[in-house]
Amino acid sequence: MTKVFLHTCCAPCLLKCQESLEAEGITPVLFWYNPNIHPWTEYKFRRECLIRYADEESLEVRLKDEYGLRGFISDIYPNFKSGRCKYCYKMRLEETAKRAVEEGYKYFSTTLLISPYQNHGLIKTIGEEIAKKSCIEFLYRDFRLYFREGQHLARSKGFYMQKYCGCIFSEEERYLKN
Repeated sequence: MTKVFLHTCCAPCLLKCQESLEAEGITPVLFWYNPNIHPWTEYKFRRECLIRYADEESLEVRLKDEYGLRGFISDIYPNFKSGRCKYCYKMRLEETAKRAVEEGYKYFSTTLLISPYQNHGLIKTIGEEIAKKSCIEFLYRDFRLYFREGQHLARSKGFYMQKYCGCIFSEEERYLKN
């Protein structure tokens, strides 16, 4: 294994995933597909930060540049609370696997696996189910050990640092907790 098609949610989450994969001799090819991220300014900041970092590091990056507020909300309605994360993981991983197969990759994965705030069991299950259907392998790694270090490194690099997972409902929850 030399390359993995890596769904990338943002540059801060990518840093330590990339480092860990490269330490294994695996080169990540980045894939930006995040129609769940809202509002538009948040989507734009995260995308531009990733593109800038990829350019600086000479990383391959593919974009499916689709701001999808209306589609995302209509697809999760009425399950705004219970079904949205499952749907969100599934739509992004399905598109990643589809694109990986089209481009001839044998493996796909996601930077979502670095966040202690994401449901790893669900991400792994969905990734493995998609892999079986798509005739590609889901590369599972538990990158959570590197989360804090990655966040510190991202701040030191001046990256845009988001404060919620991306969907408008997670942003609302962040404010409601305060």
